[in-house]
Amino acid sequence: MPRLDPAEVRAAAGRLEAEPAEAVLGWALDTFGKRCAIVTSFQVEGMVLIDLARQLDPGARVVTIDTGRLPEETYELIDTVRARFDLEVEVIAPDGPSVEAMLTRHGPNLFHRDRSLRLLCCQVRKVEPLKRALTGLDAWVTGLRRDGGPARTGTGKVELDPAHGGVVKLNPLADWTREQALAYARSHHLPLHPLYEQGFTSIGCAPCTRATRAGEGERAGRWWWESTEDRECGLHQQSPSERLDTALAELRAEAARRRSELELG
Repeated sequence: MPRLDPAEVRAAAGRLEAEPAEAVLGWALDTFGKRCAIVTSFQVEGMVLIDLARQLDPGARVVTIDTGRLPEETYELIDTVRARFDLEVEVIAPDGPSVEAMLTRHGPNLFHRDRSLRLLCCQVRKVEPLKRALTGLDAWVTGLRRDGGPARTGTGKVELDPAHGGVVKLNPLADWTREQALAYARSHHLPLHPLYEQGFTSIGCAPCTRATRAGEGERAGRWWWESTEDRECGLHQQSPSERLDTALAELRAEAARRRSELELG
């Protein structure tokens, strides 16, 4: 079917905002079919979405971004999910020449030196692969919750996503809490990330994630050396940065040169 226009998306958002997660997912799977995918990093919200979606459509697509620096426990969980649910997980990796150019220019742990370089790393390892993953899709499903951080408080259950060509972005768990997601996962005996047992509450790449301490917020363990509270990777919330734009332009030029050399042999 043709992609929904903005007016149709707004109408659906109005109808579905007060509906439960199952209804939002059901509408998405019925409307978009295989042109819709759950995009997950296999945290508890992703496990809930996979379970709900498979009750509606066992063939629902599941996509994940392998940044190349995930904790080993994340890879183990992906294998557990694949085996338990007999599920094909579509794994998207960063562009090789872009990673090579970034590491050559800035080193492997560039994210510690400057926030713009941290965002550059996230751009190369997460944001750009997501753009490729969404190519050919009309909708994607996330596990965003409104209580998951300052940048997420206004999250709607159905949104237009101009950052990805106007596809529909669905956040069926927008009005859930972390406690609700964990309770659902435990009552349905879903596999959970092993690092939760070690005090981690939000899990990304291994060098950029630590366990949270008593009294800290859920995302306090992400890029904890940064002073700003609003710590995002760019998948859901872009932060304008001239320094990031400059670094990204330089990197893209270098990556293009490397691709050209590879093609010429």
